Amino acid sequence: QVQLVESGGGLVQPGESLRLSCAASGTIFSINTMGWYRQAPGKQRELVATMTSTGFRNYANSVKGRFTISRDNAKNTVYLQMNSLMKPEDTAVYYCNLRMTTGDYWGQGTQVAVSS
Repeated sequence: QVQLVESGGGLVQPGESLRLSCAASGTIFSINTMGWYRQAPGKQRELVATMTSTGFRNYANSVKGRFTISRDNAKNTVYLQMNSLMKPEDTAVYYCNLRMTTGDYWGQGTQVAVSS
């Protein structure tokens, strides 16, 4: 059974930074994609960033230049560094995703709120 545990969410002011982490456990295949999605109130879940196990990164246009995704394959952990350009529209529940040949797996979500 695959489990994803996220951490690092919280309340920040505009311009501050935040780093999310997500650790996967269970049967993890070496070829996979890990990433982050987010869902704001009243909106659909949307892609933030993904990264393959071979290092290819994909970002939503809204976060390019502000957020950086990275991962530690040895630890099956993915990170999302949200740099000092956070905006109120980044407020959402952020979900970690692991995609393998066996399907999609999701974390429970971590709340990120950007407010002055």
